[in-house]
Amino acid sequence: MNINGIICLDKPQNMTSFACCAVFRRLLDTKKIGHAGTLDPMATGVLPLLAGKATRALALLPVQDKRYTATLRLGITSDTQDIWGSIQGSVTASGWTLPSLQDVEHALSDFRGEILQVPPMMSALKRDGIRLYDLARQGIEVERDARPVTVYSLELLNFDKKAGELTIDCHCSKGTYIRTICADLGEKLGCGAVMTSLRRTMAAGYTLDQCITLDEAQSLGEKGELERYLLPIESIFKQYDDISVTSAQAVRFRNGGPLDLGRLSSPVRDLTRVYSPAGEFIGLGMPQNGVLRIYKLF
Repeated sequence: MNINGIICLDKPQNMTSFACCAVFRRLLDTKKIGHAGTLDPMATGVLPLLAGKATRALALLPVQDKRYTATLRLGITSDTQDIWGSIQGSVTASGWTLPSLQDVEHALSDFRGEILQVPPMMSALKRDGIRLYDLARQGIEVERDARPVTVYSLELLNFDKKAGELTIDCHCSKGTYIRTICADLGEKLGCGAVMTSLRRTMAAGYTLDQCITLDEAQSLGEKGELERYLLPIESIFKQYDDISVTSAQAVRFRNGGPLDLGRLSSPVRDLTRVYSPAGEFIGLGMPQNGVLRIYKLF
């Protein structure tokens, strides 16, 4: 079966992103499945799954920032910076009081914009070819350099002082660790904090309202209707301009030939989606030295 496109899954908790791909290989009866942005097993939310020719877009994702809703509990710390690790201490048990709403709002301001963040040990980053989480599971901790990340927005959605819990909405660049923001916020407040839930609300430009659940996907798969929920490959490149070419130009472009910019129907100034006269997405083109060259065919 020739399956090409993108399905946005609302990933359930307690399931790896890799396992989600395995399920959809069976449901879509295809060998080529990839995902845009790994979600930890305990996290839920937007997981774009790219099938067939769409997997060619994985290295070209133009939108790599992400958005999350996270809940964190103040007054405790853990070795993994989240509730699923080993709890290391409790500030409240020693009689300390938790911060006020004003304290929290003030502290959040330090985590907006361009910040430096030390990656957690429980991460997929490598040191000398070994994943940090593999070292962490052996009880080994190594020095990690702080890395620049960008937090475009960070807002407090809810604060329950009695329970010592707060919920945040965070729009951030690729490579930002939300549980580290939670832990660093707790350190800034002087009471510690761990992340207790994480839900991704946007990834690769897709949002929750474009997602289906795993149960829905399995039900649709049994009815042979899952393909109807495939989004077109070009939806991942929607922020680029588009151009329709003639039939002859479409053939030439598909065969690897550049197109004279002067003979196109409209000016092309940057990376552009190229369509046939029938509206079929052919690929991406980049203007260079007076011609539109192939950037990627699909």
